[in-house]
Amino acid sequence: MLHPGFFLLAPLAIASFCFMVGVGSQDRFIDWPYLWLLFRNISPYFWAVMGVALCVGTSILGAAWGIFVTGSSLVGAAIRVPRITSKNLISIIFCEAVAIYGVIVAIILQTKLESVTREQGLFSKGNMAAGYAIFGAGLTCGFSNLVCGMCVGIVGSSCALSDAQNSTLFVKILVVEIFGSALGLFGVIVGIIMAGSQGFARVQ
Repeated sequence: MLHPGFFLLAPLAIASFCFMVGVGSQDRFIDWPYLWLLFRNISPYFWAVMGVALCVGTSILGAAWGIFVTGSSLVGAAIRVPRITSKNLISIIFCEAVAIYGVIVAIILQTKLESVTREQGLFSKGNMAAGYAIFGAGLTCGFSNLVCGMCVGIVGSSCALSDAQNSTLFVKILVVEIFGSALGLFGVIVGIIMAGSQGFARVQ
């Protein structure tokens, strides 16, 4: 049984390989100098916008995954034990907070976006550094929130099922869930620090 991620990564890997082989000089199997030329001519504004998009997209994906896992277990267990519904809604709130983290960081990164112009046919090193920094910040925050949402969702699901069996376990597992939700804050803090000193407006 193949992992579901295989069906996502395999087409991307094949497409990337075909692109690397198909472009550039026909005398070389893979024309690395031409690929490097293409990479250098990608606008830093593109990298910055891609970072913002990944920050929001992966954060919402993590929150949705967590709500899906927690919500399905909560609703299923509440059929037999209705009392767990109100208390375990806090797990849904923790999952939703993951998406809010991504939105907040994306708004902060969006304020740093400015139009980028070439200097003598090339982008300045400062603008390139700003684009890469914003891209890295969005990637860091987004994937941290993705994993955080999955963690909170799985722990929240276990919390609901455990509370249905033994109400004294709720507070104990809730502590674990709180520490799991703190993982997303680490990505938020690091992302803000990474992009804090960068900006297109100040590097002309």
